[in-house]
Amino acid sequence: MPRRRRSILTLLSGLFAAALVLGFAPASTAAVNDEDLPYSITVNVRSEGEPVAQAKVTATDGSFTGEATTDERGRATIKVPTKEGSWTVDLDRNSLPSGVTVPDGQEFERQVQFGSSSTVSSNFTLGAAERQTVGFMDQLLSRTVNGLNFGLMLALAAIGLSLVFGTTGLSNFAHGEMVTFGAIAALFLSAGTGWSIWIAIPLAVILSGVFGLAMDAGIWRPLRRKGLGIVQLMIVSIGLSLALRYIFQIFIGGGTQQLPGASSDIIPGLGSIRISVTDLTSMGISIVVIAAFAWFLTRTRLGRATRAVSDNPSLAAASGIDVDNVVRMVWILSSALAGLAGVLWAYFRPGIRWDMGSGILLLMFAAVVLGGLGTAFGALIGSIVVGLLVEVSTLWIPSDMKYVGALVVLIVILLFRPQGILGRRERIG
Repeated sequence: MPRRRRSILTLLSGLFAAALVLGFAPASTAAVNDEDLPYSITVNVRSEGEPVAQAKVTATDGSFTGEATTDERGRATIKVPTKEGSWTVDLDRNSLPSGVTVPDGQEFERQVQFGSSSTVSSNFTLGAAERQTVGFMDQLLSRTVNGLNFGLMLALAAIGLSLVFGTTGLSNFAHGEMVTFGAIAALFLSAGTGWSIWIAIPLAVILSGVFGLAMDAGIWRPLRRKGLGIVQLMIVSIGLSLALRYIFQIFIGGGTQQLPGASSDIIPGLGSIRISVTDLTSMGISIVVIAAFAWFLTRTRLGRATRAVSDNPSLAAASGIDVDNVVRMVWILSSALAGLAGVLWAYFRPGIRWDMGSGILLLMFAAVVLGGLGTAFGALIGSIVVGLLVEVSTLWIPSDMKYVGALVVLIVILLFRPQGILGRRERIG
């Protein structure tokens, strides 16, 4: 009897201890690993058009509660384990910084539901921003500056594309992936290794040049020696473009990655021109690199040989110029310029995507054709014209159609000057 009593007391003590543990355990069974929280609720908090930082937000579905704090952009991301059901997003009023005005009747709770994607957004606006009216001339001036910035960045990629066409006759449809490669290389060298972005960018440009050399040595030179025609080489470039594009997606995924070091601070004292420190730095780098490349083409022996091969490869070979060496150097330089363009394009967009280069491939071809096939300086002028048309055209047409507007203007110009701006009229027959 005493043994049975002790057994009963032991069992009751165990049940009591378990009840205490369950009573004091948290109601949520949230996992701490990111892979167990595959879904995200993005919360944006703004007050009078400005982001609100250090605001606490929570999301709960009754069984799980996650919380986060907004950053300098007023954005917070809450990781959750499931997207089923309805989620209640709550903004902690007491966490709002001093000076943030809360209008009467402001709601601090939102109900959100996930759709087919793994993310959903919820916005808290704590007061409407003042509406500012900008005159037409001010908008035109601002878009012109942005168009010049875009045109200079586009020129870095288009010059290399034009030289490749001039020296080999190849319309390289994989040139857009060279642009993407440069941006991804800078991302891995900066975010992946922790190096400064000012070290990562030059190394990414060098890696892009090495990548172009490897492409020429492994694919294009063997195919040229086998005597493949231009059409076959162009089809190979299309296949290479698709292959590289999806290889990039494997490495960085389908989302958008950001390069570090960007500054969105607007430079004061420029009136209606709103240009950030990053944009001004991008323009400065583009101008310096283009000027250095122009000096290389006009003042160095290899540069003059490159122009000679681009004008007439057969005559250049007969004059004693090593055409294979020139073509090899052109692939290195064109890939390096495309890689630098990819880095600047990642800051201009902003962001890096696996298909970012293909998005401006047609604009690169448009700039090359508009400036004159095979001419580096024509590609520069064509790129600036295309960049200005793309940005300025948004004053009259929707921004989603701005690339179409540039291509339409290209067609109109070529109807009157088929050889392009700096191209030479060729006699047929």
